[in-house]
Amino acid sequence: MNPFLKQAQDLFPYTQAMRRDFHKHPELGFNEIRTGGIVAKELEALGLEVTKGVGKTGVVGFLEGSKPGPTILLRFDMDALPINEDTGAEYSSENPGVMHACGHDGHTAIGLTVAKILNERKNELAGNIKFCFQPSEEGTNGEEIGGALMMMRDGVLEGPKVEKTLSLHLWNDKPVGWLHVAEGPVMAGADLFNIKLTGKGGHGAQPEVTIDPIVCASQIVTALQSIVARNIEPLKPAVISVTTLHSGTAFNVIPQTAELGGTIRTFEPEIRKKVHRRFEEIVRGTAQAMNCEVEILIKQVTAPVINNDNVAASVMNSAQTLFPQNEIASNAYLTMGAEDMGYMQEKADGCYFFIGSANAEKNLNFNHHHPKFDFDERALVNGAALMASAAADLLKG
Repeated sequence: MNPFLKQAQDLFPYTQAMRRDFHKHPELGFNEIRTGGIVAKELEALGLEVTKGVGKTGVVGFLEGSKPGPTILLRFDMDALPINEDTGAEYSSENPGVMHACGHDGHTAIGLTVAKILNERKNELAGNIKFCFQPSEEGTNGEEIGGALMMMRDGVLEGPKVEKTLSLHLWNDKPVGWLHVAEGPVMAGADLFNIKLTGKGGHGAQPEVTIDPIVCASQIVTALQSIVARNIEPLKPAVISVTTLHSGTAFNVIPQTAELGGTIRTFEPEIRKKVHRRFEEIVRGTAQAMNCEVEILIKQVTAPVINNDNVAASVMNSAQTLFPQNEIASNAYLTMGAEDMGYMQEKADGCYFFIGSANAEKNLNFNHHHPKFDFDERALVNGAALMASAAADLLKG
């Protein structure tokens, strides 16, 4: 058996216990006080140099190899979501309204396991490893920027300078045993938008003396769907979703204002520019035609995650060595889901890979962000083994 896989299997009781503890005590972005404290304590117990409060609640552990070489960063996100859990698991959330519904509890547990594996092998490493436990991947949670940018602002990619990055995601769209390692884009960049329409309010029985922002908003929602359908090449991925629409307070009052919000997802800069241009034209043109004033905000939330060819090839080689019998996808498996690791990979060549985690027979196949989300914990072994092996292979010297 591959030694990395054996170490990950031997450490599974530890990984599982840590994952279940984090799952029972989920914390929202930039509030990962308990989680970060446990992470720091575990890393310190290994003798690693630990820095707390990086990006507000992030933790970084530094492992120096026995030989000189580059520094690579391994990223693991820690935050949960504002969801009421409905799994019925014995390790269900004890924090009402907060749940690990995306697998970040597993990511954090994997990160601590990888730290144990690589710490035992530091004499084999020609270079250094930063174990980056990131807060607030799911959003900014009231802050101006999210966890990746917050940690970058605090210098996580410097001192010493990070040359390569590795990151993973447990993936419930695919069964446990499936792996995905690919070159190029893998996750979309995300923008959020907000549109405020101002009309002229009045009585619901006298629409002729009002300017109805709800009618204008409805026209905009419909018209925005034409952008992807009629302005973007069919083989170029893009998504525009209006996810909020707020207006009005009474059945007999035409309101003064209406607000719409949502998200834009793209991979390529040119497609993003085209979508933004048509978005502005449609929204402003429709508002003008309906006699409404309009304010538009579009803000980038994440950059697209684009894997470096050389780093991805190295990770693929590690995966094939570890799991010669597994399904390892190298095709362009794209998801319109977003991930702020894209910002770090803009600065340092990286590879973001997926670890299948679903098990339909055990009813562990609900989608991410679902109240019943849970995963087959065997995926923890696969994730820890591949992350540790991939990191060691990058630092072979």
